[in-house]
Amino acid sequence: MGIKYQINEDFFKKWSKKSAYILGFLFADGNLENAPYIRGRYIRFTNTDFSIIKQIKEALNSSHTIVVTPASGNRKEKYLLRIGSHKLYRDLELLGLHPRKSHNMEFPKVPGQYLADFIRGYFDGDGTIAFENIKNRPNSRLKAIFTSGSKNFLLSLADILKVYTDGYLAKVYKSRRSYQLVYRSKRAINILNFIYSTADKKPSLCLDRKYDRYKELISKPETVGCSNIFDKSSRIWTYGAVGRRTQVAKGGVCKTPMQRFNSARRLQFSLPSFAMGRIIISRAVSAVG
Repeated sequence: MGIKYQINEDFFKKWSKKSAYILGFLFADGNLENAPYIRGRYIRFTNTDFSIIKQIKEALNSSHTIVVTPASGNRKEKYLLRIGSHKLYRDLELLGLHPRKSHNMEFPKVPGQYLADFIRGYFDGDGTIAFENIKNRPNSRLKAIFTSGSKNFLLSLADILKVYTDGYLAKVYKSRRSYQLVYRSKRAINILNFIYSTADKKPSLCLDRKYDRYKELISKPETVGCSNIFDKSSRIWTYGAVGRRTQVAKGGVCKTPMQRFNSARRLQFSLPSFAMGRIIISRAVSAVG
């Protein structure tokens, strides 16, 4: 008989902030393992950050050992928490998880009050806070990126974030080996504010380095080159001067970036200088992006 480890096998039977977070983390950086040759059912959590694996272990009241895979070449040290439990496995299947989920998983049915926790868990597993330097601009551009092998999962996530944040529907992009859902500048802030919905109080479960980065961003944006994000007079809030110039020239109201772009395009052909028209169009494209 094998060693009997302690584990809360009822953990996923009721929704809570912790169960929603850990479910989200599993959708990103975990998986179910079916081992019929030993009649085993396992839940696996993996990450390169020891602290989050330890937090998850403690939340599950687990006595299982965290296995360390040493760094090799360009690969970082990795930590694995592997829990054998038929009950947990079945409960997670009912919540939408299954083995080899990466390319075909769907967004689960999560109660609205726990969506921020679920999405934060997913973001801590397969999300990124990035700062992009743009040529000839004084400020960096903040990006919040969700990555997945499942396009449908990210499409559903985009729909949900549209409803729960600022009404903006972001696009899903195909990258080399996966798909990405990308939010930029103030829209990225809206997403981060949602998943860290208690900004003045650290969530009970989170990846420390991402949360610390978020706190640094909102308290000292100049340290990461993003001071313009909270400046209501900056370009990312006003969409730049091209929209205002186009509105005055055409006598109309440009309510959206695409409307401004189309108006600027029409204006191009009424200007005496084609070169001037090119400048206006290039700025309009920047406003849309």
